[in-house]
Amino acid sequence: MKKLITLIIALGLVLPTLAQQTPGNKQTEAITIEGATAHLGNGEVIESSLIMFEDGKITFVGDSKMRIARKGKVIDATGKHVYPGFIAPAKTLGLVEIDAVRASKDEDEIGDFIPHVRSLIAYNAESKVVESMRPNGVLIGQIAPSGGLISGTSSIVQFDAWNWEDAAIKVDDGIHLNWPSTFKQGRWWAGEDPGYHPNKDYAEEIEAIATFLKNSIAYGKSTPKEVNPAYAAMKGIFDGTQKLYVHADDEKQIIDAVNTLKANGAKEVVLIGGYHAYKIPEFLKSNNIPVLVQYTHNLPVFDDDDYDLPYKLPKLLMDAGLLVGIQNADAANFQTRNLPFYAGQAAQQGLDKEKAVQLLTGNTAKILGIDDQYGTLENGKSATLFISEGDALDMAGNILTHAFIDGRTVSLETHQTELWKRYMGKYEGK
Repeated sequence: MKKLITLIIALGLVLPTLAQQTPGNKQTEAITIEGATAHLGNGEVIESSLIMFEDGKITFVGDSKMRIARKGKVIDATGKHVYPGFIAPAKTLGLVEIDAVRASKDEDEIGDFIPHVRSLIAYNAESKVVESMRPNGVLIGQIAPSGGLISGTSSIVQFDAWNWEDAAIKVDDGIHLNWPSTFKQGRWWAGEDPGYHPNKDYAEEIEAIATFLKNSIAYGKSTPKEVNPAYAAMKGIFDGTQKLYVHADDEKQIIDAVNTLKANGAKEVVLIGGYHAYKIPEFLKSNNIPVLVQYTHNLPVFDDDDYDLPYKLPKLLMDAGLLVGIQNADAANFQTRNLPFYAGQAAQQGLDKEKAVQLLTGNTAKILGIDDQYGTLENGKSATLFISEGDALDMAGNILTHAFIDGRTVSLETHQTELWKRYMGKYEGK
């Protein structure tokens, strides 16, 4: 009994140090940010800005020289930069805590066609990985499932909440489809040629997707005696209330996906990945397909690709007139905190800096369908924004001093910053 009591006391002493930062309190006092260079998220910049917000909403955005009464707490941000909160689409954040621990992974369920599986109810708002996004300005994310052909339904959340109910911004915003690959790589460990080979099952897999879509439409038009949750979950794809996010990369994949989905009733399709989307921009524009392009810190896939293709891909697509956001769905969750630097890499390839900011803000908000409240600094929109010491797309400049989500002051302390301070103190003391 003594040992049990000792263990309970020890846990009581340890657990508080492992807890997530407490979510911020609801905004009760107006806040004014004065003097910062404001990057509005729509391509516009105000060099010396004045931004005010109260009750979680932005009430004024303009030049600091304007004669207007400052309200509430005034933050002098002269020489600093203010941005809308960056948005991370198509991630399993909050669904996976430790990749090597199966019990902490909840991003993939059994089955190939499971659109009725909702990622939101599995979202862990107190995840240490989610918490680590905020110090780099990533304040919003689309929490998406993975695996199978149709993985399930995503939702959009903000990263400062006690639970998934409090975190939700847009519930069940879309369904995620992993388009079959046209080529498969040989399994060298099974004695196969490790090169790429045509996927012999490709046509059959496409037919399975088309059949599922047709059956879902037929189900929606009928009065079934028994509920089929998978077919029922597809209703929003056909009436336009949900988006269909299709993960595809090569040219044939993309063309086949768009043609098949459009022919079978999908109203709004968003391309995720799009490695070869730059080859078919007119096709994508004619079908009104926005692209959440893959992250730039990557290597070329094929030997004959330009060495810098991943770096310049966002610019190629934006120059072609496509609506583009940036994501890193194929990278580990913790890498999401590098999202600003992926956009910074695109800027280094010649993309206008404010267009690079749009990759993380206004464009992504529009693609996800939350641009009525998030993504840009405008009157009436959510006060979800942050102040950085310097250029937030640059690793040296991305040093946050303040962050706000819906007007609430958000803590920038995380498990990682605590460890950094602890060990910096250790070594500086020697």
